[in-house]
Amino acid sequence: MERFLPSVIQNSSNADIYVADNASTDGSVAFIKANYPSVIVIENSSNGGFAQGYNEALEHVDADIFCLLNSDVEVTKNWLSPIAEAFKTLSHVAIIQPKILDLLKKDHFEYAGAAGGFIDRLGYPFCRGRIFQSLEKDNGQYEETKEIFWATGACMFVKSVVFKSLGGFDADYFAHQEEVDFCWRAKNQGHKVYYIGSSKVYHLGGSTLSNMNPKKTYLNFRNSLFSILKNLPLKKSLVIIFVRLLLDGIAALRFIFQLRFKHCCAIVRAHFSFYRQLPKMLKKREKTNFTLKYYTTTSIVWSYFVSNIRKFNILIKD
Repeated sequence: MERFLPSVIQNSSNADIYVADNASTDGSVAFIKANYPSVIVIENSSNGGFAQGYNEALEHVDADIFCLLNSDVEVTKNWLSPIAEAFKTLSHVAIIQPKILDLLKKDHFEYAGAAGGFIDRLGYPFCRGRIFQSLEKDNGQYEETKEIFWATGACMFVKSVVFKSLGGFDADYFAHQEEVDFCWRAKNQGHKVYYIGSSKVYHLGGSTLSNMNPKKTYLNFRNSLFSILKNLPLKKSLVIIFVRLLLDGIAALRFIFQLRFKHCCAIVRAHFSFYRQLPKMLKKREKTNFTLKYYTTTSIVWSYFVSNIRKFNILIKD
């Protein structure tokens, strides 16, 4: 907060700035009130994770457009102008993300969102500029404005009326991939999600859970299954979930060979958690509106691990 909030204040003069505090105990609220009196602090009563935390906080924000911004993001001069213009000119756009670059390696894309998110036929997410752990160097290859499938929660702009009409994020996700589900639900309702390459921010990344944390593995695998079940026709979703059971099993074995046993256990726990919550998720399913052409490629797993494709513009020809 101390490191990144000043850049937001300095470069966002035409926006109201809020800090949503998720029942922290580290003195953050007192620090903000003492040092940044112009910033409005919203204090949540409990830590409901990323999803419920934003749902509760945004009930107290009156704005046409919300910008959901992680506390470990450094913004740049005029970062808001291209976004505001896009909302005015792009038809049916409801959600936008800027270019996300790595704060520690500023000429490379950052894991969480990069240049816009997509999923494959089996529901595995990937980005322009980032496939699994392979991060591309920013050589200006993704400068344009482009429709995407999902926008990162690290820096997501969304029309407030759309956020509210969709009921916000699914609180059962707690954290990770809730933005994929949210954007998927928005697209099922006819809304569009865009990437604006002329706006950029720098993300530190992994400040809450790093990629080496088994809890992140657990949440990513479980929540991905939630999204598949909720957003596709039932028969199609069940077939994909069965295939994912097999592929996730292979991923668990791979972790064993890497001696990362906690990550293997995390995948097993993710599947058991998914099956326990199956009745609840079935009630949340989209009933009639489905975006059947939701995927950009058949299998990102095959392309990456078998065909050795590491760059989006090789995988997908725009």
